[in-house]
Amino acid sequence: MSYVDGYIASVLKINKDKYIEHAKSAAVVFKEYGALKIVENWEDEVPDGEVTSFPMAVKKQPDEAIVFSWIVWPSKGVRDSGWQKVMEDPRMQPDENPMPFDGKRLIYGGFNTILDV
Repeated sequence: MSYVDGYIASVLKINKDKYIEHAKSAAVVFKEYGALKIVENWEDEVPDGEVTSFPMAVKKQPDEAIVFSWIVWPSKGVRDSGWQKVMEDPRMQPDENPMPFDGKRLIYGGFNTILDV
């Protein structure tokens, strides 16, 4: 089964277009190094929680929106190799493709697929 990297970030609403351009540029690089699919989602209905929530997890500010994203890889091995190449690629360096959000509040993780219907 495939392997998935998942992300949640908080992005300034005024930077939505910058975020989309950043994501498009990054997607080209990720696909070049083996990613099968990249999905980026902009908040629509993301409620505040009482105990936990997406907004609480990323310390969302009133002028920000939540982005929920994932990358699908054919396997963890392809993902590990691909990530190394992505990080070394000049197109992904901060001066070439700066992140239009606070990377310190980015939440991410790798997941084994257990159901894909």
